[in-house]
Amino acid sequence: MYLPFLLFATFYLFIINSMTNSLCIQKDIPEERQAKVFRTINVLITILITSSFFRIFMT
Repeated sequence: MYLPFLLFATFYLFIINSMTNSLCIQKDIPEERQAKVFRTINVLITILITSSFFRIFMT
């Protein structure tokens, strides 16, 4: 049961990163700020995925 969740989480993180890249290109965010934007979004999405994992499988 863990494998489908991990595959979904990986796919979801990839899609969010693609959307973040599109946002950076569309809004002309400078290269030096893009790393901070990606880091922030990735940390928040990882927290969301982790909390979802615990809520689904640990209750």
